[in-house]
Amino acid sequence: MDHSCPSTRIAIFRNKEIRKVLQKNEWWFVVEDVVLALIDSADTKQYIRRMRERDPELEKGWVQFVRTLDVTTEGGLQKMNCANTEGIFRIIQSIPSPKAEPFKRWLAKVGYERVQEIEDPELATKRTRALYKAKGYPDDWIEKRMRGIAVREQLTGEWQQRGVKEGKEYAILTAEISKATFGITPAEYKKKKGLKRENLRDHMNDLELIFTMLGEAATTEITQKKDAQGFPENRETARKGGKIAGDARKKLEIESGKPVVSKKNYLDLQEKEQREELL
Repeated sequence: MDHSCPSTRIAIFRNKEIRKVLQKNEWWFVVEDVVLALIDSADTKQYIRRMRERDPELEKGWVQFVRTLDVTTEGGLQKMNCANTEGIFRIIQSIPSPKAEPFKRWLAKVGYERVQEIEDPELATKRTRALYKAKGYPDDWIEKRMRGIAVREQLTGEWQQRGVKEGKEYAILTAEISKATFGITPAEYKKKKGLKRENLRDHMNDLELIFTMLGEAATTEITQKKDAQGFPENRETARKGGKIAGDARKKLEIESGKPVVSKKNYLDLQEKEQREELL
């Protein structure tokens, strides 16, 4: 997920991105994303409003199966309507779309995979690795990306134990590490790479991933050493951890004569390869 909110993930249904948020070991899906994947119109808000108007039972039960959760967006964390698998099943009953049945099967599969992952956490890692492989990422990049995910999870585990609130406070601490490491926030980084809803780290090159890991790993070490508690103390350790990575980045840039932060992203790489195949 950009990673300002570690519980936000992207699922894909027929080339449509469906954001999902993990709450107490259960996936909650962004309602607007689901509706957009099933209808032809891009005006999802109006469609949802009309759908609720024509289905009194849906309107009546809306507050029971729809929650407002923090979701990572282009502009940072935003409150968005989300529903769990059961709630999404109820919502799509009110959408007369030929895509509804395939979506139900997809949704059931996603839910079942989550149950499997709870029983065997290694499955989640295997599926993530296979997904990157299917997208065409090279093996050496995948290894760094997977290691980065592990480093990130260790850091957020420390935050959770030390009284940092998931969501906004995670986002602020992540931004502090990024600013100290690269000189820009994750939102600014995405803008530089021309990304919108895409995951920032999925579009980093090797060095960007390495320095991201260094900043977060250093923050974890300092957090443990100082036994930082609460948001203010962890904000200070985030800045210190990021500075260690930032100092190393600056030294490399001096020696190599080129910046680490790049405008290039994986989308551009794909387009370049496609053009070369056509030549």
